[in-house]
Amino acid sequence: MSQFEIGVDIEKVNRFKNKDIKKNKIFLNKIFSKKEIDYCFSKKDASLHLAGKFAAKEAIVKAFSSINKTNFTYDQIEILNDHQGIPRAIISKNDMKIKLSISHTEEYAIAMVIVHN
Repeated sequence: MSQFEIGVDIEKVNRFKNKDIKKNKIFLNKIFSKKEIDYCFSKKDASLHLAGKFAAKEAIVKAFSSINKTNFTYDQIEILNDHQGIPRAIISKNDMKIKLSISHTEEYAIAMVIVHN
């Protein structure tokens, strides 16, 4: 029998405004992988993409918490975009499938996740 869980999160983009890749290295490395950081800072406004990826990680944590799978940290969840720009979630040693959607405005980023086996 398949098990489905959902998670959603919304973040203020301003929370990630003015983050500097060098000055905020410790903070960024606690949450994001090198690939995520490189991707976000390659964009005109990194804060939109940082907020979106963080919202996705929060939504994943919420979905997995509802099935008592909480043995991973934010830096172990990687949100990468494929060649079409579609975000994909990668968690090593995870047997659940993750469907992910991220959207943002100038003020907010939101992510919704469905996990299932």
